[in-house]
Amino acid sequence: MKTFPEKLHDFFAGKNVLILGFGREGRSTLSRLKKSGCNITIADRNDVSCLETDGIEVIYGENYLDCLDRFDIIMKAPGVVLLDKISDSVKAKITSQTDLLLRFCENTVIGITGTKGKSTTSSLIYHILRSCGKDALLIGNIGVPPLDCIPDLAPNTVIVCEMSCHQLEYVQASPDIAVYLNLFEEHLDHYTGFDAYRAAKENIYRYQKKQDRLIINKSLVCAEIPSSVITASLDERADIFLDGDTVYICGEPYSFRTKLLGRHNLYNIGIAVCAAKMLGCADEAILPAVASFDGLKHRLENIGTIKNVTYINDSISTCPSTAIAAVRAFDGVDTIIIGGMDRGIDYTELVDFLNASDIANVLLLPDSGHKIEPLLDRTKRNIYHASDLSDAVSYAKLVTRHICLLSPAAASYGFYKNFEERGDDFRRLVLGEN
Repeated sequence: MKTFPEKLHDFFAGKNVLILGFGREGRSTLSRLKKSGCNITIADRNDVSCLETDGIEVIYGENYLDCLDRFDIIMKAPGVVLLDKISDSVKAKITSQTDLLLRFCENTVIGITGTKGKSTTSSLIYHILRSCGKDALLIGNIGVPPLDCIPDLAPNTVIVCEMSCHQLEYVQASPDIAVYLNLFEEHLDHYTGFDAYRAAKENIYRYQKKQDRLIINKSLVCAEIPSSVITASLDERADIFLDGDTVYICGEPYSFRTKLLGRHNLYNIGIAVCAAKMLGCADEAILPAVASFDGLKHRLENIGTIKNVTYINDSISTCPSTAIAAVRAFDGVDTIIIGGMDRGIDYTELVDFLNASDIANVLLLPDSGHKIEPLLDRTKRNIYHASDLSDAVSYAKLVTRHICLLSPAAASYGFYKNFEERGDDFRRLVLGEN
């Protein structure tokens, strides 16, 4: 049987290959393709010829997508947005690192997707597996291009792969164990509509086989699922469900000690534990692993308490449901900072929640925060129209008595490079760092 690298070599050998997008994953792809005996071209909106392209032809500029029909294989990076700009014949040529991992790697792959919670759940699964003595790697949307795992693979290595909608959009295979956490309105600026976004997510299970397994939010179950299904729910009975602070996993009750806050994280824990048990992990190793997991930055992260006010960084929040979950995770939020890039998301649910809440101060950032300002009830609370995050934090320090929560319910783009940069800026502003 051929190895994973040998299969990749055969797939690319003698082909005209386009690396579409030359960020972190594009550069990783180039490193792999240099060993595969193919003809390489790079295309990116920006001129990236200075980034270790080694004399390879670079196509760039506003019309960089016009070249796609020239190639046998198109290795698309997750950040490249195509919408409906390409023909079906071009779509048939598109693949990606995630697709090739799923198609050609013989190792067990756990794939995790969902609008929210996938980084925490992926990291927790990895943490549990490692704590239970399993050889595991954490890759994918968490920040490690999938093919970068090749040098570290052994026959028994379990691959835990966080999969974004962009990574799933053009795959032709699905993971052995798929986790589909939830689905909310998100990334609509990258798709022709919500149905296209949903379809990309559904590729997590679309190509599974009968013997494969899927852990899926109960509300997302449909008749076309080909694999064995385990359902999960926050609010109703399922194979995995919550009853107060007790998490039921396939009939067994668990009371977890955990540093993670919020019911949504108990839901994520239940799913992560279920996935680990599928791979033979025992409760006596799982329970201390859950207790020792620290969580990730920018996700309900306690920055510190200053003058009796606790500041919480939830910059990962990019849709209304996550901001609502963040408020519910704490007792005593009296200031919330919301707003960011306006992507046309429906904020009715968040507006209704805020209007019914006891939050004393709602601090609104451009653009989405300013957009919903007229819909908020001013008779019960203080509404502040902030010019930017610095302005919002300065005002929060004046009015907050207990907990100030940054949970923007919006993307950071246009104001920050990503949610991490936004969260780091919040920390700096709160702590008065340079």
